Amino acid sequence: MVDHLLEQALAGYLPSDDEARLLAGFEDTRALADVAATLRDRGFHNVVTYSRKVFLPLTHLCRDVCHYCTFAQVPRKVQAPYMSIEEVLKVASEGAKLGCKEALFTLGEKPELRYKAAREALAQMGYASTVDYLFAAAKAVYEETGLLPHLNPGNLTADELAKLKSVSPSMGIMLESASDRLTQKGMPHYGSPDKVPAVRLETLRQAGIARVPFTTGILIGIGETRLERIDSLLQIRAIHQEFGHIQEIIVQNFRAKPDTKMVNAPEPDLNELLWTIAVARIIFGESMSIQAPPNLSPGVLPQIVHAGINDWGGVSPLTPDFVNPEAPWPHLDELARETATAGKFLTERLTIYPAYASDLDRWVHPDLHESILNRIDAEGFPRIDNWSPGDPVEPPKDVLDLVIHEPRHVSADLQSTLDRAATGEVLNEKEVVRLFAARGDDFSAVVRAADALRSKVNGETVSYAVNRNINYTNICYFKCQFCAFSKGKLSENLRGRPYDLAPDEIARRVAEAWDRGATEVCMQGGIHPEYTGDTYVEILHTVKQAVPAMHIHAFSPLEVWQGAATLGMPLAPYLERLKAAGLGTLPGTAAEILDDEVRAIICADKINTAQWLEVMETAHQVGFKTTATIMYGHVEKPVHWARHLIRVRDLQARTGGFTEFVPLPFVHMEAPMYLKGKARRGPTFREALLMHSVARIVLHGHIHNIQASWVKMGHAGVLACLNAGCNDLGGTLMNESISRAAGTLHGQETSPEEMTRIIKSANRVPRQRSTTYGDVSRDVHRRSFNAAELSPIINTPAKKYERKREKGLVKNNLIQTLDVSAG
Repeated sequence: MVDHLLEQALAGYLPSDDEARLLAGFEDTRALADVAATLRDRGFHNVVTYSRKVFLPLTHLCRDVCHYCTFAQVPRKVQAPYMSIEEVLKVASEGAKLGCKEALFTLGEKPELRYKAAREALAQMGYASTVDYLFAAAKAVYEETGLLPHLNPGNLTADELAKLKSVSPSMGIMLESASDRLTQKGMPHYGSPDKVPAVRLETLRQAGIARVPFTTGILIGIGETRLERIDSLLQIRAIHQEFGHIQEIIVQNFRAKPDTKMVNAPEPDLNELLWTIAVARIIFGESMSIQAPPNLSPGVLPQIVHAGINDWGGVSPLTPDFVNPEAPWPHLDELARETATAGKFLTERLTIYPAYASDLDRWVHPDLHESILNRIDAEGFPRIDNWSPGDPVEPPKDVLDLVIHEPRHVSADLQSTLDRAATGEVLNEKEVVRLFAARGDDFSAVVRAADALRSKVNGETVSYAVNRNINYTNICYFKCQFCAFSKGKLSENLRGRPYDLAPDEIARRVAEAWDRGATEVCMQGGIHPEYTGDTYVEILHTVKQAVPAMHIHAFSPLEVWQGAATLGMPLAPYLERLKAAGLGTLPGTAAEILDDEVRAIICADKINTAQWLEVMETAHQVGFKTTATIMYGHVEKPVHWARHLIRVRDLQARTGGFTEFVPLPFVHMEAPMYLKGKARRGPTFREALLMHSVARIVLHGHIHNIQASWVKMGHAGVLACLNAGCNDLGGTLMNESISRAAGTLHGQETSPEEMTRIIKSANRVPRQRSTTYGDVSRDVHRRSFNAAELSPIINTPAKKYERKREKGLVKNNLIQTLDVSAG
């Protein structure tokens, strides 16, 4: 019967309560662990997490008298009933300097109900209860140090949970055991009213109603039976299935401590711990985090990993484990080595687990949203370095090391996906999302696979183009929440002076670019309310009159859509008109994220996914080559990245019109949605490299060129990208305005000399190319080196528009009549 149960578990079914109870008599711990490890790998791949924390014992006073506990003390044995706020902040501040992200508040339960000293101390400080004081301390820590509080105050009422939720993204209470037998005389919970199982379970229920991400678990070896352990886990599971708020199950092994009634009680052996961990994993399945404290089981951590855990809990580089003071935390380097010995990669998490951090609207008080968004990546894991796109901070060494690392333990499912992709098989959404989840050796495997495909398709050549960006206006009536470039009455923020380049200034920049060896001008701008489709034709005429041989790479799908709509023309004839006027190719910008769920947040009034794809498909049909882009690292998730790549791939399979794919990491510094606290601060460096690598893998056989943006990634960043699947560094640009307006500090131009240096430093062969990846002439190549300094640009001030004049504004294929003005 149990064998069938284990087979069903591997098939993805949770055991029923009755089936789970059958495990109490099953002695084959190895068999249980094998199943549990498989389930864990499905849910968490090769990752084992921990939280870098400080431990704040706000009070050691407690009204309970658990027979195994040394944390709780009586008033005469403590220096003060409570830590002062100043003491709390001192420890928290030191922890923040050491990279801690969690402030764990552990305290005795409601000591004021037992001790006069606690009541008097609270009254003297001006608080009615320990929970009130906890709220004040947690609030101070959050506001003064930035650490995220995790609160373990014991049982809580609905009102107390609601109050504490505003200063703490997660809380917890150890059930320990659901057995009433342990509260009887002679048992460890006798005389401890807060350890009555029904009381603790009610706190778990109330936390679920309040939507508080909660931790809980069981303490094994305190006199309970295996069946009682299973019943405890089942009661937790029932509450979690109703509310979905339990973020981890802790399996903690009892350690006998001096000066307690259980000093001579036998401790559970390793087999008992491994058996319980494995059973917990089987009962809760692949998606629940199962934790075991590493300091309570030194020397056997790889075995604990194999039993099914995916988390070590909080580990502090500063403070001891006040609950188990005899068991020091392992050094983090040691913990990483032990985890690696088990074939897993150790990485940080926040006190709130990734799945909950990724769904803030449901789980976290609004007061905490901005802080958490600022700390997480697209999966909800913490950012563990200071790198952001556009910021001249060196890329993190640990990620750079993984780029060149020879992976030893690659997850079987990931390796299978990489092998299939290498043969040209088409990957589905789930498989692409899996690639984006790669960390540790899995990350190295993805990067190396992408680089192998790059070498196969492109050889050792790295290309770049000499071009000039010309952004002809920064006036825009759209309100894209990521854009810091647009200006004017209808833009999101009035930063800088609005301009609208005069034709002679456009012509001057084109001629100067040609003299400096440019073969391309890249032209885009805001959607000016006075622009029509004729305006774009006039811009093309201006360029061609200045330099007839200059290739024009211009007009995003949004501009094309707007131009055609203002003239009442279908897309195809309008695109033919642009071609006749001299347009050479189209940039694939305005794609952002090709998923309307995301676009509704970041660019609700812009063309939608289907419209972007329609413009591109039509452009390809009339003979244009275009690029494709993605702008990532703000509000979206890896599933949206996967959908974006798949939609680009599927269109390319039909048309073959994309010349390259260009990942554009979100530059956050001046973006409206970031300044409003509504977005992450761009991708992490790991995510940025993965975007280039996964794009290479997913688009293999369809799009041959993957480009890295030096404007956003920086020179050191694009150098790493060259080992992660990239073969192109884009253009020299000469003038870069859009990313610079968003806050990037990587400059406006990377000269051909600097491009050559970067490429050669990667042991690759530099090649100057045309827009469509053809060769350039020797004369053009020669002119591009040692070019003269650029003359100062003149941004022609925008004219004022008559308020009485009404213009038809195109938004999502609708004509909106607005009163417009600028200036």
